[in-house]
Amino acid sequence: MDGIGPELPLSKDHRFGAYSLVLNYEDEVKQNFKILLMTSPGERMMDPEFGIGLRRYLFEPRSHSKTQIEQRIESQVRKYMPFIKINRLLFDNKRDEGVIGDSSLLTIRIEYDVPSLNLSTSIILQNEDIN
Repeated sequence: MDGIGPELPLSKDHRFGAYSLVLNYEDEVKQNFKILLMTSPGERMMDPEFGIGLRRYLFEPRSHSKTQIEQRIESQVRKYMPFIKINRLLFDNKRDEGVIGDSSLLTIRIEYDVPSLNLSTSIILQNEDIN
């Protein structure tokens, strides 16, 4: 079976040639979405607008950054991944709301659909994924 694209970060895998490959469209969309979330604006050559830059929101008070993050995700998805329909963005989905509600730690769950693939899934990013 041929792959769709390289699996990032690159790792050696001689089953498909030199590197591991993404084998299905669900994983490819998720990988590309994560790249969009993690890339800081200005980081991608020739396209300084690309990226959400979640790292800059680490340790920011949630009350100040939640709306900014939501708006940035929605506008970037509209521009760069218009085939994705975002259903919900959940922040800090841990149980202890009294502590986590205004925490400086960042946890985001994004539930989304890809109608062209008949796909409904989610991506969860936590501090250790973003940092």
